[in-house]
Amino acid sequence: MTARAGETFETGRAVSDIEALLAGPLPATGPTVGEGEPDTGEWTATSGEGFRIIPLWENDGLVGVYGPEWEAAEEAADGHLAALVKELDRRWGAHRRVSMRVPLFRKLAGESMPPLFQALCDEDCYGDLAVWGPVAEGGRWVAVSVNQSEGDAPMILTAVAGDRPITELDDQS
Repeated sequence: MTARAGETFETGRAVSDIEALLAGPLPATGPTVGEGEPDTGEWTATSGEGFRIIPLWENDGLVGVYGPEWEAAEEAADGHLAALVKELDRRWGAHRRVSMRVPLFRKLAGESMPPLFQALCDEDCYGDLAVWGPVAEGGRWVAVSVNQSEGDAPMILTAVAGDRPITELDDQS
């Protein structure tokens, strides 16, 4: 669960969160560190060498939800992502798609990968990324995705800011 559970999705708020993420500090070096709410432990961010990942929105989860209700929840999450991508495309031009297929297979095989992709996998963020960059001073890049770790887990919309290009991983080890 994230600290965004129970919040209503608003495109404007998500864009504001991304702008703050872009303007905030990114560690130049060091280990990848997950952050959580002090009282609940709910995920609030993950930072590592040159990047920061945050949750933007989380649905109510899908425990006991099946058929049309599950499909409606999935469509709502995809709709939130589409609305956000449309607004960010308007601001920064057309995005590029970066697949998470190779990082997923590398994680399953126990192979190494760049810290950003390792952190996304460690947070169960396997949704393909919509990427723009560089979009801000200092050459920062942005990516957003919608993710679900398993069948009845919540769907989570996430954002990444990085100071390095976010590009497709080569499927060669």
